[in-house]
Amino acid sequence: MAGKQQQRVAIFTTASLPWMTGTAVNPLFRAAYLAKAGNWEVTLVVPWLSKADQILVYPNKMKFSSPTEQEAYVRRWLEERIGVLPGFDIKFYPGKFSTEKRSILPAGDISETISDDKADIAVLEEPEHLTWYHHGRRWKTKFQKVIGVVHTNYLEYVKREKNGYISAFILKHINSWVTDIYCHKVIRLSAATQDVPRSVICNVHGVNPKFIEIGKLKHQQLCQKEQAFFKGAYYIGKMVWSKGYTELLQLLHNHQTELSGLKMELYGSGEDSDEVKASAEQLSLNIRVYPGRDHGDSIFHDYKVFINPSTTDVVCTTTAEALAMGKIVICANHPSNEFFKRFPNCHMYNTEKEFVRLTMKALSQEPIPLSDELRHELSWEAATERFVRVADIAPTKSVGQQAPSSQHFMHISPEELQKNMEQASAFFHNTISGIEAARCVFGAIPNTLQPDEQQCKELGWNLWG
Repeated sequence: MAGKQQQRVAIFTTASLPWMTGTAVNPLFRAAYLAKAGNWEVTLVVPWLSKADQILVYPNKMKFSSPTEQEAYVRRWLEERIGVLPGFDIKFYPGKFSTEKRSILPAGDISETISDDKADIAVLEEPEHLTWYHHGRRWKTKFQKVIGVVHTNYLEYVKREKNGYISAFILKHINSWVTDIYCHKVIRLSAATQDVPRSVICNVHGVNPKFIEIGKLKHQQLCQKEQAFFKGAYYIGKMVWSKGYTELLQLLHNHQTELSGLKMELYGSGEDSDEVKASAEQLSLNIRVYPGRDHGDSIFHDYKVFINPSTTDVVCTTTAEALAMGKIVICANHPSNEFFKRFPNCHMYNTEKEFVRLTMKALSQEPIPLSDELRHELSWEAATERFVRVADIAPTKSVGQQAPSSQHFMHISPEELQKNMEQASAFFHNTISGIEAARCVFGAIPNTLQPDEQQCKELGWNLWG
């Protein structure tokens, strides 16, 4: 009977809807599609924020009085996109929003969210982020298998800050250290992320099915020789300079004469919105700037060309969505875009001259209709198949079982030595992460060794265990 029991998969992530960020959306789809596959008992574990933090993070000053209320919102959002929901649980852990890092960080030992009898497989979405300040049970001790999924190119963002290269050097080594001691395997979505121990490169993300449906409709129109696209070029992304706006406005500024026929709309909201708008207005080109909105909005269906020069993404979700909708994409020849090279509508440039040539050419031609095979590659079904394969969690596998190594009298094998060193390293991290002063030096939010009383009350937790 024990052999037939479904494996339990707990997916821990660093954000939740209604924050429309990759680590809120993608793990939610991963949980749904793993549950849909039917071979796993899935729990999605997301941060719960106090109301003061909710106002800072969630759009339109959206607030939730309880985790139950937020869970209902999340499930409703997902149901609108994939239809009937597969059965999976949603649990919350106490989180605090760091205004400096623009990120949610865990408070207390969040591995306690899952009981020991259900601790088969843990998926850490952003493993470095979830383990920088982790103090408590070691993930590898609690769970039989721990899979990390690296979402964010933290080093690229840090390099753009003051003294960035020094900070990036330190961060690189900390990221390698924490992922090594806490993960059995790490999946990097692309080679744009830093190399870490025991990692493989595979894009295990898909696109919301809504974009594939839009693409099918456009495909039909193109096959019937109808005009499918009535608008020119656009870009959508959070309006902060590091999200591609620096590169885009630089390219447009440098080639205003050659791109004189270009009409382009930019959509986004963020801290740098006013500066981006002011820079765009200084160009002699026909560039309009609008507030951010959902990429699936009907306003985007008729654009033909998506221009995305960003190199800070790991695998750009909006690029995948644009390709799924049947558009032509112009992007940089960069490791983050490697997955898209197989798509005939994805045109990559190496130089600024090439960018100009490809952009003007794209505006004068129609996209190539997407094949069923390539459309499937963009889907969450295909992404889930890739995830199961590279994470090596197929149901036939015996989780946590390792082949016994040959024993030699009075001999410590290299594997045993490595294990001992790893345990010592984990003990050191646990000691340091338990010292409040050390935590604060490395950027932790003060007083997050334990969740506060108010959050425990909101979560229905007993503070004293």
